[in-house]
Amino acid sequence: MSVSYAAEVQVAALEADPYGVYARLRAEDPVAWVPSVNRYFVTRFDDVMQVERNPELFSSVEEPSLMTRAIGATLLRKDGDDHRRIRKAAEGPLRPKVIKELWAPAFRNNADELIDAFIERGDADLVSEFAAPLAARNLGTILGLHNATAGDIQRWSQAFIDGCGNYTDDPEVWRRCATACEELDDAVTEVIPAAKRDHAPTVISSMATSGLSDDEIRTNIKIFIGGGVNEPRDATAVAIFGLLRHPAQRDAVLGGEISWRKVFDEAVRWISPIGMYPREVTGTVELGGKKLHRGDKLGVIIASANRDETVFAKPDAFDVHRDVASHVAFGGGPHFCLGTWVARISIADIALPTIFRRLPNLALPRPDDVQMAGWVFRGPTTLPTTWE
Repeated sequence: MSVSYAAEVQVAALEADPYGVYARLRAEDPVAWVPSVNRYFVTRFDDVMQVERNPELFSSVEEPSLMTRAIGATLLRKDGDDHRRIRKAAEGPLRPKVIKELWAPAFRNNADELIDAFIERGDADLVSEFAAPLAARNLGTILGLHNATAGDIQRWSQAFIDGCGNYTDDPEVWRRCATACEELDDAVTEVIPAAKRDHAPTVISSMATSGLSDDEIRTNIKIFIGGGVNEPRDATAVAIFGLLRHPAQRDAVLGGEISWRKVFDEAVRWISPIGMYPREVTGTVELGGKKLHRGDKLGVIIASANRDETVFAKPDAFDVHRDVASHVAFGGGPHFCLGTWVARISIADIALPTIFRRLPNLALPRPDDVQMAGWVFRGPTTLPTTWE
């Protein structure tokens, strides 16, 4: 009896480059049991959409859960009223009108200050010196974590992300995650009293004045920090990388033919910052020709859905001219990403036009040095650039 391709898939191969694996699974076994991560991979666009549209059959409440083990029972591992209650408490400061009027000036200032620090050198790693600290600064501002540095927030975020994706059960990853949890809990505890008293327009204040317990605030701020740094960091870096590798597309954007919003959407489709999220089956159901049963665990591979050949022409290519309205980089349904508008405004409206405006003739001197890493979360590890 031959061994299936999915049975041979290993985490190390996914970390290095998952897209070849996903393409083969879409073609041969679109809902495939992958023993190395103990779940079915859902790789086709239509099947991912079926999961999104039926949360009663494909629950976000998964037990046991790596995320719950890493950072606690956040709203991402809740459904129904409990999920809506926490989401509603946090969403006020994240609405488009509030972001444009209140947070956008801070985003612009953060971007300019970071660029000011390296512009005279003529070279910089735009992951470590721009995309990552910008995401952390912006997030700290919105959350109301004035007692944490951008470096703190970046370190905590990476520790949480590593914990939530620790499918190899690495004890060092758990140690770093536990340390980050303790440090963040202390920081949030320190700001909660003032947040309750001052009614500031921050996420922590919104949660504190909406009836959430202090423990609920501390736990859910962890997931906001986990996703709120790595996702905008990676989306920013991927967009810059894509344009620098495709000069004609860059020129079309800089000439006003293509909007920065289209650049942003193509970047998150091409290399989705969140590549996979888990779900648990609540009853017997057929998905992608596979019969699933209550308790079966899924890996919903949105990175694969965003490269489905039946939906996107030449899906492995970065192409800002394509219509990307149907991508699923932000998920969907009740769990549609809370930070979507923060990302669109902070990256497409501010970070990308600012970096290309202020750094003339921005270039990649060594394009092959740019390495991507990850599969649960994916993005460039470095982006060495030069300019005149």
